Amino acid sequence: MPIICKGCGISFKTTGWRNHVRQSINPKCKVPLLLDTTQNNNDTPFLIQEALDNENLDQILVDPAGDFFGNYDLDEEMPLEVEGERCDDDDAAEEAQEDDSDSDDDEDTYMDSDIGLEPLRPVLVDPPTVDSHHETSGDNKVHPALRLRGGAEETLLKKPFVVKFPGRTAGAIYSQGDKTLNDQYRADLGATENPYAPFDTKLDWEIARWAKLCGPSSTSFTELMAIEGVVDALGLSFSNARELNKIIDNHLPGRPRFQPHEILIGGEVCEVFYRDIIACIRALLGDQDFGAYLEFLPEKHYTTAERTTRMYHDMHTGKWWWSTQELLEKDKPGATIIPIIISTDKTQLTLFRNKSAYPIYMTIGNIPKEIRAKPSNRAYVLLGYLPTTRLENISNKAGRRRSLANLYHACMGKALEPLKLAGTDGLYMTTGDGHTRRGHPLLACVVIDYPEQFLTTCTFNGECPTCPEHRNEMGSYDPNSPLSLRDLSMALDILDSFEDDPAAFLQSCKDAGIKPVVDPYWKDLPYVHIYRSITPDILHQLYQGIMKHIIGWVLEAYGPAEVDARCRRMPPNHNLRLFSKGISTLTRVTGQEHDQMCRILLGLVIDAPLPDNVSSARLVRSVRAMLDFLYLAQYPVHTDKSLELLNDALHDFHVHKAIFIDLGIREHFNIPKLHWARHYVDAIKLYGTTDNVNTQYTERLHIDLAKVAYAATNHKDEFSQMTVWLERKEKILRHEQFVHWRLDGSPLMKSKEWSPPGLELDRTLHVSKHPSVRGAVSFDQLSEKYGANFFRTALARYVALVNNPDLRPAALERRIWTIQIPFRKVHVWHRIKFLRSDPLTGKMSTSDSIHVRPARKKGRGEIAARFDTALIDDEERAAGMTGID
Repeated sequence: MPIICKGCGISFKTTGWRNHVRQSINPKCKVPLLLDTTQNNNDTPFLIQEALDNENLDQILVDPAGDFFGNYDLDEEMPLEVEGERCDDDDAAEEAQEDDSDSDDDEDTYMDSDIGLEPLRPVLVDPPTVDSHHETSGDNKVHPALRLRGGAEETLLKKPFVVKFPGRTAGAIYSQGDKTLNDQYRADLGATENPYAPFDTKLDWEIARWAKLCGPSSTSFTELMAIEGVVDALGLSFSNARELNKIIDNHLPGRPRFQPHEILIGGEVCEVFYRDIIACIRALLGDQDFGAYLEFLPEKHYTTAERTTRMYHDMHTGKWWWSTQELLEKDKPGATIIPIIISTDKTQLTLFRNKSAYPIYMTIGNIPKEIRAKPSNRAYVLLGYLPTTRLENISNKAGRRRSLANLYHACMGKALEPLKLAGTDGLYMTTGDGHTRRGHPLLACVVIDYPEQFLTTCTFNGECPTCPEHRNEMGSYDPNSPLSLRDLSMALDILDSFEDDPAAFLQSCKDAGIKPVVDPYWKDLPYVHIYRSITPDILHQLYQGIMKHIIGWVLEAYGPAEVDARCRRMPPNHNLRLFSKGISTLTRVTGQEHDQMCRILLGLVIDAPLPDNVSSARLVRSVRAMLDFLYLAQYPVHTDKSLELLNDALHDFHVHKAIFIDLGIREHFNIPKLHWARHYVDAIKLYGTTDNVNTQYTERLHIDLAKVAYAATNHKDEFSQMTVWLERKEKILRHEQFVHWRLDGSPLMKSKEWSPPGLELDRTLHVSKHPSVRGAVSFDQLSEKYGANFFRTALARYVALVNNPDLRPAALERRIWTIQIPFRKVHVWHRIKFLRSDPLTGKMSTSDSIHVRPARKKGRGEIAARFDTALIDDEERAAGMTGID
């Protein structure tokens, strides 16, 4: 029987009327649902209509079920005799519940049949989690997902409890007040009061800086200076690019120069450029910008004073530095470890003619990772360029591969040779504060992609460069069987046997599973375990490796048409790239594009149907597990508990991965990069979090130190020109730093306390000073164009709470209908920003934003409306946040 609301005169069915009463903003419609379970359900509408006829708007009752603001605890406001009332007629209550549920089902069916948003799908049967194809061994039981909010992440935001390395000799200061790099730089320039020397004036210096950092080419700059009157009008000390280069080369000190060397191999002369690595280390240690943040001693960080849960972030919090310091203190007490981080990666210089460069980058682990992560801080030094020859004149392929491997190790050995003696005996080095320590530069990490990993460790393609796991067993996973490192002692013994028995050398290398490299560059470096020095690589191992595979498997499982269609349906978001043409047709996909795909990948696979009505539960769980691993691996701070979550995510993937075998997509999972994910936890415990050793940083350096440098040459004998161009650029940047120091009054450096970065979960809300629409949007337009149907009620509720914050829920509900709003139009902001603060510079940047904008016309077309979804984490509610299990 239809019900007519006497507030607005509209006819409703029972269920529709109940929803209307709860949501209406009309006080005459806002009457409680007097659900008396002692009465028959058919009588309920008449009881409600009777209440309407006898209504008293001064004493509006409250719906016990609550409204869109939440439920009310009526026991606090209106104690009722309710005990036993609901048991008088259970049959009537159950009948009423059945009637309501039938009405809801009918309404849902009507909407599906008319609108047709989604077709009806058959109920899929979830197959067993583990089947005969599953390669996982050990305990395969799937445990409930651990929720991070208020759990493992909470401790990451707190300041750690620090345990410093014991003893007074480690990291000892041998002298103070020594000449710093800035003092030495000032002396090299000569005693002058001009802070811009060797340039005469501030304008003279700024023109020179512009010409080398942001200006045109040398030819264009010379032509500009050749214009009559330009040099005299500006009062410059140089009249063309050649004179400027002469001033830079002869008068400005800088980092060590590149030295060219020639190596003869296979009848071909190869040229390699590298710098003095010791001088580069001195330049980084003595840099005034880094000095306040340098770490010289290892520390153990714990979440509490009970020391039960270890915390890892920067390199000095890892186990490698602590254990190496203990060994070094036994041999040479009073040492300061300088962890050397080396990164190599070949990169293309041109799209045509196949020109490439093979740069070597170097930095030190004493500098905090947040500083090293920004190329503009110049915490990475270009150590040299390796030869890019292919030795095509060697016809035998096996001989060519051996020659290329020996060439790589020979060049790297030459560049790192000074570390052999310096790492053992140490060198006295002065930091930016004038303190001198005995530093021991030790090779700690080698940050490289998989091809360079097996090239560096002298292992073979398809094998793990870290552990002796067989290539045909890499897809297996046993959480109860920890992985071990390769036997370094055995490898060194075999390599040393070349001089004694060259004939048996090849056979010994073959039996041990290593390449016959005569003299690997790491063989004689002190305190180096090369198999342990291989580090995680988020860019190549995860984004360009594992996730690239999974995205391909998802495309094959669901079909390109379905995945691309779902990509096109994705709503816009501040941190998401919209793939309007899908992802299946993309070629040469970059790591950044894989990053953007991963952000929407879980949304693409949820509820997508698989062929033959196969349940997608295992596929969704495997994708979710690997995404969990991907994002957990990138935490800037880890604890023992968060590392357990990382292992759990990898375990969950291996539990459910057999779905790809069942679908015929894979035959095995013997993928080296997937296998290496098992080493992530151990690597984080050794060297700190993965952002200490991320190849994303060096990939960015390719632009400034290789590609742009090559573009500045005439493409003939390019590497000699590139090194000179880079030296001049570095001198200008170093002089700019010195000029700022002089203008600031040559201040003495003061040490600063460095706190771990945390997860930066807190964001600052920000809206613009001026609204997007000023005072021109009425309440009706808010409802029609913006969908804010309850704005007037919400505003009244806010006013009531501001005037009386202690109102209880039921009293608040009555109060809001007595508040009169004296205006009908409001200002509207279309965007809210979430700002984050940089932990180093304090600068604010936008980390996220929420857009609310109705459809609008532009030209002859129309721009669609955008209403972003926001999840509100209400801490007062008990439910909290949950995810997909």
